[in-house]
Amino acid sequence: MENVKVSTEILHKEIDLIQANITRMANNSFLLKGWFISLVIIALTLLLSQGCSLELVGLFLFITTIEFWGLDAFFLKTETLYRWKYEWIIEERLKGNTNYLYNLNPKLKLDRSENNDDCIFLFAVSKTLMALYGVPLLISIIIIGYCLIETFA
Repeated sequence: MENVKVSTEILHKEIDLIQANITRMANNSFLLKGWFISLVIIALTLLLSQGCSLELVGLFLFITTIEFWGLDAFFLKTETLYRWKYEWIIEERLKGNTNYLYNLNPKLKLDRSENNDDCIFLFAVSKTLMALYGVPLLISIIIIGYCLIETFA
C-alpha cells in the first residue's frame, strides 16, 4: 500500500468517473423497466387479440420476465459494486492509499469485509425487483399451471 498525499483534483476526478458508472447503471435499470412494461403490454395485447393459445401467452410472459429480471438484477448488482467502490475510494484516498488508482473494475475485491456479499440472486430478490417482476412471474406460472391441469384433466 502506497501512502502518498492524493490531491483533491485526483480524488474528485476518480469519484466522478465512478459516479458516472453508478449513474449509467441506474439509467440502464430504469430504461430496462420501461422496456419490460412496454414489451409485455404490447405483446400480450397482440397475442390476446390474435386469439393465441393461453399456453403461448403464459410461456411468453414467463420467459420475458425471467430475462428482464436477470438483466435488471445484473445492473443493480453492478451499481451496488460501484457504490461500494465509491465509498472505499473516498476512505482510502483520504488515508493516502493510491492502490487501484483510476481502476474502474466494479468486481475488484477491495479491502472491505462488510457489504462484500455480491451474489446476483440477493439482488434479484430485492424488494424493488420482486415487486416489479414477481407479479408477472407468478401470473405466468398460474397460467402455465392452469393449462397443464386442463391438458391432463
